[in-house]
Amino acid sequence: MGRRWLSESLRFIGWRPDSTSHQEKLISALGATLSLLVVYWVTHIGLDGDGALWVTGSMGASAVLVFAMPHGALSQPWSVVGGQVMSASLGVACVQWLPAGPWVAALAVGGSIFLMMYLRCLHPPGGATAMIVVLGGPAVESAGFHFVLYPILLDALIIVAAALLFNNLFEWRRYPLSLSHHQVARPPGIAPEDFHHALRQMNSYVDIEFDDLLKLVELANRHAKTEGVSEDDLTAGAFYSNGLPGSNWSVREVLQVVPRRPGRYGRVRYKTIKGQGEGSGGMCRLSTFVTWARYPVEQDKSGWHRVRPTATPKV
Repeated sequence: MGRRWLSESLRFIGWRPDSTSHQEKLISALGATLSLLVVYWVTHIGLDGDGALWVTGSMGASAVLVFAMPHGALSQPWSVVGGQVMSASLGVACVQWLPAGPWVAALAVGGSIFLMMYLRCLHPPGGATAMIVVLGGPAVESAGFHFVLYPILLDALIIVAAALLFNNLFEWRRYPLSLSHHQVARPPGIAPEDFHHALRQMNSYVDIEFDDLLKLVELANRHAKTEGVSEDDLTAGAFYSNGLPGSNWSVREVLQVVPRRPGRYGRVRYKTIKGQGEGSGGMCRLSTFVTWARYPVEQDKSGWHRVRPTATPKV
């Protein structure tokens, strides 16, 4: 009960299992560190300490996106440069043309979001940049629109250039995504127009490139191909999933297998350990269980995974 409560609590606050390797995490951290060293140096050449620190903080957020999420829509060059420059420009305009007040910074951030979404350069650190321009003090205010060119534009270009040089050292990192030449296999039965319709129905910004979304579904469909589970495959102590989406998904542990006998049905005693009906148990015919079970699964630190056909279910 306590474990289930903890799992639901973590899911409620947005915690999710992480599928990235230790190598990928280290690469992301190294790329951000190297790029920000250059940004820090360039920014401090022309700005005093306080103003430079504010700007470096905003660029640090950009570095998180382009190095930790290089395939994300929010991380692409137009999002980084366009989002930073547009937000800085609006921030300067608010300072120059509006009377001073605590509401100006909030207006600058809200206006930046509005413009970035329409210009298709949504970049969260841009909101921080808009606020920095308004609250950055005399050094930022006196620079006026020159502040947009230096350090904002220059720093954003440095971040993008560093991402181009660093991310493409690794074949699985494609930055920007336009450098990718892989052919996307279209999932059978699902056309690109279907995805466009689904995204419109969601009416929410999704941080994934459209071709990557198609590729993801194609890989999932390829992985989903299976011959199913036969009665002879069932093993006491093994785990099986019904493979259904959303709240209908569940995993059962086989506790006991009673084989068929002349004149009698084989039976399975099981317990549902994850998903729909978690904590419940029961007994059913062998034929009923194999109709329910789509494939055997096993659990590791990142969650439940299908057992490959050549693997032996864990006991």
